[in-house]
Amino acid sequence: MKSQVLIKFWQTAFLLVLATQAINGQNFPEVRVKPEQRNFSSPPIEKAIQAMQRLMADKELAWMFGNCFPNTLDRTVKFGKKDGKYDTFVITGDIYAMWLRDCSAQVWPYMPYMKEDPNLQNLIKGVINRQVECVLIDPYANAFNFGKEGSEWDSDHTTMLPELHERKWEVDGLCYVIRLGYHYWKLTGDNSCFDGQWHKAMQAIVKTFKEQQRKESKGPYKFTRTTDKASDTQFGGGYGSPIKPIGLISSMFRPSDDATTFGFLVPSNCFAVVSLRQLAEMEAAIRGDKAFAKECADLATEVNNAIQKYAIVQHPKYGRIFAYEVDGFGNRLLMDDANVPSLLSLPYLGYVSKKDPVYLNTRKFVWSRDNPYFYKGTAGEGIGGPHVAEDMIWPMAIIMKALTSDNEAEIAACLRMLKHTHANTGFIHETFHKDDPANFTRSWFAWANTLFGELLLKVEKEHPALLKKNLE
Repeated sequence: MKSQVLIKFWQTAFLLVLATQAINGQNFPEVRVKPEQRNFSSPPIEKAIQAMQRLMADKELAWMFGNCFPNTLDRTVKFGKKDGKYDTFVITGDIYAMWLRDCSAQVWPYMPYMKEDPNLQNLIKGVINRQVECVLIDPYANAFNFGKEGSEWDSDHTTMLPELHERKWEVDGLCYVIRLGYHYWKLTGDNSCFDGQWHKAMQAIVKTFKEQQRKESKGPYKFTRTTDKASDTQFGGGYGSPIKPIGLISSMFRPSDDATTFGFLVPSNCFAVVSLRQLAEMEAAIRGDKAFAKECADLATEVNNAIQKYAIVQHPKYGRIFAYEVDGFGNRLLMDDANVPSLLSLPYLGYVSKKDPVYLNTRKFVWSRDNPYFYKGTAGEGIGGPHVAEDMIWPMAIIMKALTSDNEAEIAACLRMLKHTHANTGFIHETFHKDDPANFTRSWFAWANTLFGELLLKVEKEHPALLKKNLE
């Protein structure tokens, strides 16, 4: 893997010398695709990029922002109409498939610009419409094809359909669908896409959540894969490790697409609480379905009560913290993974305040060597996970640390680390080695790129003085 990464790196380096981009008198390689090659262009997004680059004293970070923030629009969206509705298919980057989680997060920071650009609003409405279609095809699937192309994972031991790219059951994917729709509605006041099909999809989401509480049976979903990678499959006949019904929702896989150890993934259940409350508000206000709204609110309360009772544990060093996974039998897994939802991201998702005492204890734990997936080296420090390899740090976790911080020194340290670990590519990667940024995975990971842009926009609003510093 390392040799392939290095080859890609030097190929990229060679191409970069062929073109440069001037930012306030300083030249940087031109790595963003040319305007005529972009999938979608939004005037207010372009204006925001230019405005940010003028504000930023650190021209390397400004260059990175100009590459990363528009990356989803530039290269990953396929926008049109289907059956008279706007339709947007969003790939993750170097994998030609649409994850419910990734596509929501990829377009998320563009939403404040919708009022200035009706076409951008239609594009995001198209994402909502496509997600509704995906959920109605199979609420247990995590990733979808553009059509019925089939997948390299067709041999997985689960109920595969030609529309599915992958069928790993992940609670967070359905939460992201609600999150995107809710904030679209709040920002625009437009409820035209929340029609009968959308309502059916929301009913399917709640039905799936309840099935995976596993109160009466294990439910209809099971999954195994013939693989030499343990985290890519589940055991127990495809149902995972035993769990005791306690009100939480079972998730067979994490947002990293890795198998859970204990079935109740706490960050995803926290996310579900927030999402169900949002859905209850939407159903009552938009559709007037008070019965279904109450069903959503009651489920959110049940899950939240279970989190408070079973997912907060006493750590001998950090005090009361959130566990990463539990099983209802008293077993718990103390760690955090870089992918969102994570324990680190709970305030970002709206579950707790950044000042919540249990969260603050948890934050100290996950950003320490007491978290088995925290790595620190000569190039940087941060959270990884079992998805790639040991000692590989996810920039996404560094970004999330900054997004959930009010400490300017801490935010500056995160930005400095991101600046020094992009391996001269101008983009954010999936992971980099703690001692060698040139050893990275996924040269094109659109979610990480857009999240980096989201961070800098937040810094501009809340800590503008940081943008006037050159973060060497």
